[in-house]
Amino acid sequence: MATYPTSGQLLVVIDPVARRTDGESVRIAKDVLGAGAAVKVCLPEDPEEFARALARRGSRRPVVIGDDRALLRAVTVLHRRRELAGCALSAVPVGGAVSLARSLGVPGSPVAAARAVLDGAERRLDLLVDDSDGVVLGALRIPPLVARDVAAGATALGAGRGPEAGPGSGAGRDWLRTCQSLVRTLVTRPARPAADAGPAAPARLRVEVDGVTVVDLDQPVEAVSVAPGASGRAEVEVRPLSGPGAEASPLLARGRTVTVSGADFHYRADATVSGPVRTRTWRVREAAWGLVVPVDGAGRAAGKAAG
Repeated sequence: MATYPTSGQLLVVIDPVARRTDGESVRIAKDVLGAGAAVKVCLPEDPEEFARALARRGSRRPVVIGDDRALLRAVTVLHRRRELAGCALSAVPVGGAVSLARSLGVPGSPVAAARAVLDGAERRLDLLVDDSDGVVLGALRIPPLVARDVAAGATALGAGRGPEAGPGSGAGRDWLRTCQSLVRTLVTRPARPAADAGPAAPARLRVEVDGVTVVDLDQPVEAVSVAPGASGRAEVEVRPLSGPGAEASPLLARGRTVTVSGADFHYRADATVSGPVRTRTWRVREAAWGLVVPVDGAGRAAGKAAG
């Protein structure tokens, strides 16, 4: 565990989504950081500029102001440049989806997170790396969504497309209202049956942990989840399909390599959904990256890992 003095030089990369959605929190974080360290601010407009800013950071410690996607993007860039081992990353969560950063020990408020950047300690964390060089910081899940979430998205997509949103409601325009009503009906009606849908259909997958089969294709499963655990091993949970009147117990396993294969499947890794793929292997890289968190949080994490 390493602590960082307030006199260090920082490269503050501000995600464009954070600037648009919560400019006030961004301003507060910048003020706190600027009061305690020499700060260079970068305002990338796209992922390419984001990656270039990190690549040209020199000796400055990188600080990402943004949501979970911005944090994941930063770790991905540093991983693919093979620079994670020698770089302690800091984050100030700003945006709609920040649960990942908070679960990793980063404070939720801009002021507390910025102070942790200045006075915090590096916490080394395990990383899941897949066979396409993608990374997982927190957890992945198969399938990524349940049907009711998809239905909610479809309903929201169809909302606001009625004739009230468009022009024309006077005499002589009945044909226009009729066409608009027909289009609205066609757009929104398919979403109605799905609104009451339950979980996504069971999947038939083979899950192997360190070469040992946990579940095979002949046993349908409701969900598979994988997350970095302790001591360089992943925590794997497989939920078999429950029968009528009886809930199947989850199957648990721990290991360094996890392979999932079967029919085309999607998966959610942290803040992104990927796929379809027919097979994917994740390997745990122990203490592969460092995140600066409050000193007490890093101390608790170190004690838990040691135990």
